[in-house]
Amino acid sequence: MFNTLLASLGDTLRVYGPRLFAATQRLFAGARRCLRSVSWLPLVGGSAALVAVLALALGEDSLARAQPASMTSVLQSYVGGTASLPVEGVLPPLNGEDGWLNSAPLTPQALHGKVVLIDFWTYSCINCLRTLPYIKAWAQKYQDQGLVVIGVHAPEFAFERNIDNVKRATRDLKIDYPVALDNHFAFWRAMNNQYWPALYFVDEQGRIRHHQFGEGGYAESEKVIQQLLAEAGHADAQGVTPGADAAHAPGVERAADEHDVESSETYIGYAQADNFASPGGEVRDATHSYTPPSNLSVNDWGLAGAWAVGPEYATVTASAASIAYRFHARDLHLVLGPGATGRPVRFRVTIDGAAPGDAHGSDTDAQGKGVVNEQKLYQLVRQSGAVHDHTFAIRFLDPGTQAYVFTFG
Repeated sequence: MFNTLLASLGDTLRVYGPRLFAATQRLFAGARRCLRSVSWLPLVGGSAALVAVLALALGEDSLARAQPASMTSVLQSYVGGTASLPVEGVLPPLNGEDGWLNSAPLTPQALHGKVVLIDFWTYSCINCLRTLPYIKAWAQKYQDQGLVVIGVHAPEFAFERNIDNVKRATRDLKIDYPVALDNHFAFWRAMNNQYWPALYFVDEQGRIRHHQFGEGGYAESEKVIQQLLAEAGHADAQGVTPGADAAHAPGVERAADEHDVESSETYIGYAQADNFASPGGEVRDATHSYTPPSNLSVNDWGLAGAWAVGPEYATVTASAASIAYRFHARDLHLVLGPGATGRPVRFRVTIDGAAPGDAHGSDTDAQGKGVVNEQKLYQLVRQSGAVHDHTFAIRFLDPGTQAYVFTFG
């Protein structure tokens, strides 16, 4: 079977190789938080990981159109589809040592006989946010058949360890299923997990039967849920109408325009920063007055004014400091926080030097005005119509802002 899979992959790559190469460049640069390194996957999961890469890179619908018939049948039988689901492991105890939201602690005894969906997420991760319309829909549609959805919140940034921040995000995102706080990554390590988001599908006997790393695979994931519920004696689950209206999800939860995203996740802190274009480079762990770059190519960015750049984020140390980024995407987001004092910070966004107008994001108005008043992902640009290269700039009218990472959609 492995030889058949390789042969089919060869046929696919010969036909679609150029497009796949360009798409996977965007994937691995732009979705580092949803698939940090496919090479970390064990060999037994390598083909499944490659399927996930193909689906994420080309788009789920494009992959279905692109595959030769033999490739489609091989992938369906190997990954799942309507075939028997393999046993991948056993769900370890979920102690939730850092606390639970929306529920009392769920012990192995409480979960016995239940089909469980585990979602590893963190609230400032755009990839995690865009999976939520599906997860929330599944939690609602299949609760009467016995599905238990558990969000495991495992923080990327230090501010995501703050329980009050997670409570506020959970409330704002209208997440009402149980959330276990995994601030010290105990359950993450017990599951040998590496990714945000990561979904694990557990049958009524506590066995892991399927997984999905990163965005995508939603139709297949819902079929897995239905199959596991049917195995648990809830045959009516297979009669539930599948799907979720993610195309019309609010704000940051809306599905990305994957066919026209050429900008990728870009960190501001020096530990992971790239494509920095201000003269002299980033000055580490010291306040420095930056000169804006004279010219930006697509995906280049730079600072202007007084900033202190640390490994995780950069802090505005005087008013009128700014960031510029040349991007190509429908949406632009930036993870920001008001800094140690917690005082709100005013800002103004421009696109190609002008107010964004109808292209403003959910966290700005048409004039580009907004306020950083909590630590979260801010949607600053959402365009409609054709996508072109543009220069985004954000100018902070007060000091104190902490800037973490750009993401796009």
